Amino acid sequence: MKLLRFGEPGTEKPGVLVGNDIVDVSSFGEDFGEKFFETDGIARLATWLQQHPDLPKVKQPVRLGAPFQRPSKIICIGLNYSDHAKETGAALPKEPILFFKSTSALVGPNDTLVIPRNSTKTDWEVELAVVIGQKATYVSAEESLRYVAGYCVHNDYSEREFQLERGGQWVKGKSCDTFAPMGPYLVTRDEVKDINNVKLWLKVNGKTYQDGTTANMVFNVAYLVSYVSQFMTLLPGDVISTGTPAGVGLGFNPPIYIKPGDVIELGIEGMGEQRQVAKAY
Repeated sequence: MKLLRFGEPGTEKPGVLVGNDIVDVSSFGEDFGEKFFETDGIARLATWLQQHPDLPKVKQPVRLGAPFQRPSKIICIGLNYSDHAKETGAALPKEPILFFKSTSALVGPNDTLVIPRNSTKTDWEVELAVVIGQKATYVSAEESLRYVAGYCVHNDYSEREFQLERGGQWVKGKSCDTFAPMGPYLVTRDEVKDINNVKLWLKVNGKTYQDGTTANMVFNVAYLVSYVSQFMTLLPGDVISTGTPAGVGLGFNPPIYIKPGDVIELGIEGMGEQRQVAKAY
């Protein structure tokens, strides 16, 4: 299934993509959040949909929110693509680099990107986001994918001065409002044949800057879910964002950063596309 949420910010309703139609499933009585995932909501919803074939279709176009409610945490993986590490001049990590992104950065896939106050180095990063489906603590890599609900597109926006030049951890450059557009939908795990071989891309003003594949990850999805679970309990609905391929603005000489009016488009094979227009704070 492809789960989504539609409507104005703060009042989104749950839906499912069926073909090109958005089907309103709010009568199911649950939004896509921690409780939904924790109680095998995906399987329950699939059964319920079979029993309710005549649900209302949503008139389009309609705003899409993030395809799940605000999670307890967004965990990001740094330098997890070999080509991206090379372009930034960094050595390949021996273990996954973990940092957090504030959950208040979460927005819909096509919402406006707000360039933060005093920012001159806002950058883009197309990433595969992994959404956890059940509580995971100390799980093995062999069993870790069973704890995954599904996957979605994430643009891990980064303010490079805040991230790299202001001291402290990377979180300051990652957590500004609107810096975590996710969606357009959550693709359930059963719909993805090989998560370690999907294409992802990003364009700015129509020019392709990122064109990669998850095959170039240093640490694959199964390993990452297991690894993170050794250090913290992953709750249903939590997000692990798995890193970005080469082609970020920081990697060019001179670097290229986002300006007001820029249009950023991105997508992942089988998981849909996003589009953000940048504006100043």
